[in-house]
Amino acid sequence: MLRFKIIAIIFMASNGSTHAQTIITDRPDQTESSSTVKKGSLQIEMGILLGFTEDDYSSERQLLSPTTLFRYGILRGIELRVLSQLESLKDQNSSVNFSGISDLEIGTKIQLFKREHVNTEIAFLSHTILPTGSKDLTNDKWSTINKLSISHVLSDTMGLGYNVGYDYFGVGKGNLTYSMALGMSITDHFGFYVEPYGELIDFESYKANFDSGITYLINDNFQLDFSFGTGINHTMNYLSVGCSINIAKVNTD
Repeated sequence: MLRFKIIAIIFMASNGSTHAQTIITDRPDQTESSSTVKKGSLQIEMGILLGFTEDDYSSERQLLSPTTLFRYGILRGIELRVLSQLESLKDQNSSVNFSGISDLEIGTKIQLFKREHVNTEIAFLSHTILPTGSKDLTNDKWSTINKLSISHVLSDTMGLGYNVGYDYFGVGKGNLTYSMALGMSITDHFGFYVEPYGELIDFESYKANFDSGITYLINDNFQLDFSFGTGINHTMNYLSVGCSINIAKVNTD
């Protein structure tokens, strides 16, 4: 099954810009940001994704419509995360189609290192996947996704973020994952990124991928995005569009 971790995103072009924005998202790329939402703030990141994979045994189309990530700042540097999505899978060979709700993900992101006047941030993210999805879409096992996220501001208009992680889906040895996103701020509103990413499945089979995309900042709390990706050593491609909104805590002090 094709699995896109849309919750895996950093866009350092926006982070490194001199434009003072509130929203820093975990979409549209695969690399998770090293930033957390502020205490008391709610951030909602939504998207639609159309993907296609093919190998010697199957040809599969996937539609996520929508995928929604809720991020809430419970403490300074700590956020609660909930990911849910509606999913449709179609086997192109047999025309068999499955539609329903994917397994629910609940997790947290903890910022481990952030200092003023230091251009590096570090965070750790962990999700538990609950086998709550529809019959034909659930993994039917408790699973976990874990990532260490590191980012560097390279200049006022450029940033680099990367993740290393380990995922376990209830069988086998688990998967090692990586991603590296280079982001550039084109204007105060437009950003662009390029990103190689991949995984070592069961510590044996290696899959390499590449994606790219743009973001458009409507205002300090609302962002639009578009991205596309492809497999390098296997047949995979996807297109995705989305939006993110930050509902900031009202300061009554």
